[in-house]
Amino acid sequence: MQEEMHVTVRAAGEADLPELVRIWNQVVEDGVAYPQEELLDEPGGRDFFGSQSHTAVADADGEVVGLYILHPNNVGRCGHICNCSYAVRRDRRGLHIGEKLVLDSLRMGRELGFRILQFNAVVESNIHARHLYERLGFVPLGIIPKGFRMKDGHYENICPYYHEL
Repeated sequence: MQEEMHVTVRAAGEADLPELVRIWNQVVEDGVAYPQEELLDEPGGRDFFGSQSHTAVADADGEVVGLYILHPNNVGRCGHICNCSYAVRRDRRGLHIGEKLVLDSLRMGRELGFRILQFNAVVESNIHARHLYERLGFVPLGIIPKGFRMKDGHYENICPYYHEL
């Protein structure tokens, strides 16, 4: 039986950069969730994660096992809407770390003054994420047919979601 791990979500620091890059790149390499295709190196990761409104890590007993980034989804009259991306280390998926990240991002979005958290491109086949978002009160906005090109080249529907903060 696996021992219960203690997971906390905290702001990312400079020392977390190698793990941020590694975990982010795992999701990019999987090619089934993020729109990005290029992998980050440490200098690019420093710029990327540093440009976010907030970058957080899930820390399990001193080990970085996940992350999220939070930033504006738009500007001006739509600047009150934020967007997030989440990543959990491959060997720690399925342990409810994503839920802790999403809950913290809702709190942080409110704290930063945003009023809505919107996901633009949740891949329809990402059922674990979709079930989590819906259980946490996110509202599905419909389907964009064939809006995401998977790593193998076929297209899947995407499902935008939002949550009032």
